[in-house]
Amino acid sequence: MPRQPVTKADSEPAQPDKLSLMKVTQNIGRLPMVGPTYAKRLEKLAIKTVEDLLFHFPHRHDDFRLISQISQIQPGETVTVHGQIISSQNIYTRKGIKIQKALIADPAGQIEATWFNQPYITQTLKPGLKVALSGKVDTFGFKVSFSSPEYEIITSSKQQVKNNLGPIHTSRLVPIYPETRGVSSKWLRSRIAPLLDQIDSLVSDWLPSPIIKKQKLLDLSTSLRQVHFPDSLKTLQKARHRLAFDELFLLQLASQKRKYLWAHKKLSHPLSVNQEKVTHFIAGLPFTLTKAQTQSIKQILSDLRHTNPMNRLLQGDVGSGKTVVAAVAMYVSFLNDLKSALMAPTEILALQHAKTIKTLLEPLGLTISTQTSSVKDKRKNPDILIGTHALLYRDIPPDLALLVVDEQHRFGVEQRAQLLKAPKTPHLLAMTATPIPRTVALTVYGELDLSVIDEMPQGRKPVKTWVVPKKKRASAYKWIADQINKDKTQAFVVCPLIEESTADSLSQVKAAETEYEFLKTNIFPQIKLGLLHGRMKAKQKKIVIGNFRNKKLHLLVSTPVIEVGIDIPNATIMIIEGAERFGLSQLHQLRGRVGRGEAQSYCLLFTSTQKQESLQRLKSMESESSGFKLAELDLKLRGPGEMHGIKQHGFTQLKIASFSDQKLITQTHTIAKKLIALDPQLVKHPPLSKKLASLLKRQIEPN
Repeated sequence: MPRQPVTKADSEPAQPDKLSLMKVTQNIGRLPMVGPTYAKRLEKLAIKTVEDLLFHFPHRHDDFRLISQISQIQPGETVTVHGQIISSQNIYTRKGIKIQKALIADPAGQIEATWFNQPYITQTLKPGLKVALSGKVDTFGFKVSFSSPEYEIITSSKQQVKNNLGPIHTSRLVPIYPETRGVSSKWLRSRIAPLLDQIDSLVSDWLPSPIIKKQKLLDLSTSLRQVHFPDSLKTLQKARHRLAFDELFLLQLASQKRKYLWAHKKLSHPLSVNQEKVTHFIAGLPFTLTKAQTQSIKQILSDLRHTNPMNRLLQGDVGSGKTVVAAVAMYVSFLNDLKSALMAPTEILALQHAKTIKTLLEPLGLTISTQTSSVKDKRKNPDILIGTHALLYRDIPPDLALLVVDEQHRFGVEQRAQLLKAPKTPHLLAMTATPIPRTVALTVYGELDLSVIDEMPQGRKPVKTWVVPKKKRASAYKWIADQINKDKTQAFVVCPLIEESTADSLSQVKAAETEYEFLKTNIFPQIKLGLLHGRMKAKQKKIVIGNFRNKKLHLLVSTPVIEVGIDIPNATIMIIEGAERFGLSQLHQLRGRVGRGEAQSYCLLFTSTQKQESLQRLKSMESESSGFKLAELDLKLRGPGEMHGIKQHGFTQLKIASFSDQKLITQTHTIAKKLIALDPQLVKHPPLSKKLASLLKRQIEPN
């Protein structure tokens, strides 16, 4: 694949004297040899300031440390040679391909280097210049040669002001960065290297020296130099460890600081728990609570008795019974003559909760009001108010004792900060159906106490899951049609996109609108189909869901908007197109939309991939029904960046650390917790306090 075009500046670092007054917060566009055009490109890599550029870490390093004479190199070796350019020329083929060839010689021999569609190279690599070439050696005919090697002109210090690092593109461990169109790794190296010469004046180490010393960490300046241009693999490992420690420690510290602030808020209304009435309510339910539900209720009722506000996360699979647990807490609030509110991220989910809560609590005399963009009942002074997150920006009722937030990962830090602005704070119960590994929960939700519902209600049949390859799709469609016609059941078809993408990488992804027309015309002409996606207006969504719930539609084609909030007991089949493009946790949540009635339910994972790794990952869905175990497997196989629910508002994405590094997560958690306990305002650590304040501000602003 041809390398991206690079300018003369690719091999010429910016002059250090121009950087003498540089500030780390300075806009990247003002950096020498960047300008507005490159600044706009860099925004796609989330690089807006000099600091962002310094903390744009390589994802790997090419090892070009082996320097050899040309006569000694062997085919297949990754090697560096130093020599003089004998000739360089552009060659044009009949098919219009431009080939660049250069002949390089050292005292022991000659070697040819070839590039493709980079005609500017012959203007840079002129005969007579000394050059270093690094790359893999191939064989063409009977001769060894380089194909698209990295190159770097070797000049004396009198001819050119060089950085203190020496070669940056060849002859060393060379950093390879996340790139974007028009911004190559070579370009990034040329801009980062001169900054590292000034690193001591650009950054100051905010981590307390006792922690650095006790944990045997590198200082920040050294870590930044070594992570970009390491002297050895050992120093690279040490640099990555220090920077990973920083990322996790700051997240842990932010969580502990929020936990401290929450614990020291005044509670709006202390609650007393009438255990007799609570027990009577639970006994009257038409089902038996699981042990996990009972344990969670005990933990929540204990929190409600405290004088400081509850701050708890209730985690459980789709259909595990979280809403019933929340209803018990709401009932306790009602018994104290106080109010509750329940907020959900979408109108669909809010309306689903309203239906469930009304069924559970209206018979006991509670009044429930639903407030969304399209549904606004006129009940005055209700006991329970249900709506979307927009409820938080209205006047919080003075007698609000309990706030329940569903799908916690969509409830950003900004909304939590909004609650902290109030003079007094209600109890907070957050809920999520997103299975989160313990290491992630400890970091991302460190300020919350955790309750887990890790078992399903009695009598619930596991959803039978099958991975369906392309060759078996026709027979799968026939089976689905038979099930719908014979058993009068209903089915979901979930697609990753709304419209077909023109991007090659997404060419196999089925778009909901295209799939709807295809299935309606070619596969299920006798079956009534509906279409649902996030771009539809609330009124349209409501009509479609109503028709599906009332069995006027047999099959609903949708984007993942249905992963939360749609409860159709008669729907027993879930088809997921492009299943390999979803994380296991999200597949599990989508699967949870069926299997909610008494009939056996099925989940069909349609895939076109031939990759054994992807197929093996999907196959785990056939044998594993625990969302928590699937989340752990997802973390191991795909990493935290791909985990559903982790890419959220208000949380800094990890650049170099990993949520799978349990040892470092535990270590940073312990240190952060101890530090906040001893010095909650960080008075004794001003640089750390400033750094944390900056992080907390960034966590709120994106929302």
